[in-house]
Order: sequence, then structure tokens, then C-alpha cells
Amino acid sequence: MNTRFAALFALVVVPLAFATEGAAPKAETAAATDGGKMKSFSYDCSAWEEGVPPREVFVVDGTVKIAAKEGNKAIMIDPSPIVDANAQLGESASGDESITARAFASKKGRSYPRFGLSVHGNSGYRLIVNCAKKQIELIKNDETLKTAPFAWTTDTWTQLKLEAKEREAGKWLITCKVWAADAPEPAEAQISHADDKMKGLGKAAIWGTPFSEMPIYFDDIKIEAEGK
Repeated sequence: MNTRFAALFALVVVPLAFATEGAAPKAETAAATDGGKMKSFSYDCSAWEEGVPPREVFVVDGTVKIAAKEGNKAIMIDPSPIVDANAQLGESASGDESITARAFASKKGRSYPRFGLSVHGNSGYRLIVNCAKKQIELIKNDETLKTAPFAWTTDTWTQLKLEAKEREAGKWLITCKVWAADAPEPAEAQISHADDKMKGLGKAAIWGTPFSEMPIYFDDIKIEAEGK
């Protein structure tokens, strides 16, 4: 290998190797929509190292880690401290946005966890499973707008789906579904809510409040976000 070729190898091949080593398991696709470009993100956590989450997981509050779970890996919300922990994923939307994920949580004695998903940033809509009240809740700006009954079972995986779509100019529809992960997806949303004032800006996120002092796990996260 001559000196000139060796220098070129160092500049091109070596940085590429470092860039791909340990890459996060994120599959990103894009498709054109009437309002812009729809991007899809998928996270199964299997290739991430345990411990500090990668840069794709932006922790807003709480203690969030990558941890082993049932022979796989998942994003874990640590029960210390007990706060409304949340972490954002994907890219910031400027239009329609949806997020689906599986969540695993446990009760301890008479203490129950609370967990869910959100779209369009911290001030956007949140879908929360309130295990103590046996219901799911649609929340915005800390106000509970709507609820629906849900029989949560401890120590099992629960599937969640939250969508915010602009059906026509300025007319948004927010829908929520929650079901046992080993059951079929419900045909109809348990909660639907119309909004003609929202802007539809911001990232999707996972949420968890470990009141039971037990960790909360998230896996198989899928996000669709419309952008410019």
C-alpha cells in the first residue's frame, strides 16, 4: 500500500467503521404526503448496549436506561427517582404524528404504576394508562380531557397506540388504543378527540411514573412523523 493510498484509506474507511460500529437499531423510511414527507422510525432496542441510552433516546426527565428484559433489551424507566419520567424519540413533526409501543409494568402491594405515550412534544397530547384507576386517559397540558375503562394486568406487556392526524385544514383527530399485547388490536379507538387549535409540532415520547417502585419497560417502538 503506497503512502498516498494509505492516507486516503485512513480518511475514508476508518471513520466509516467507527460511525457504523454499535449503531442503533433504527429503521427510517420516508414517503411523500400531501402536507410534506412522512418519516417512519422503528426501535427494538436489541442492538443497544445496556446502561446509558444512545443519542436516539433524548431523556427529558427521570432516570432512563437500556436494560435486559426477558432475553431481549428494552428502554427502562428506573423507579428512582419517582417522577413523571419521559424520553423523546424520532424527529420533530410538523404535521401528523403517531407512536405505538409495548410497555411492561408491575404493581407492588397497593401501589400502581402509570405509563403511556405522547405526540408533538411535552405540551402535546398524552395517552396514559392509569393502572390504579383502571382506565386510560387522554391528557394535554396536565388536564385530563377524556377517559375510558381499561382492565390492566400487572407483569404483562401492554400495547399502546396514539395518533394525531389532520383530517382537513385545521381539523385534527386524536385517537387512542390500548390492549393486551397478546390480543388483537381493537377495531375502534377507545378514545377519540377533535381539536381545531393545535399546531402539530414536536417529537413523540414514552412516559412512565413508577409509583410502585418497580421499573417500567418499553420496546418495539414505532413512530411516524410528518415533516417539511
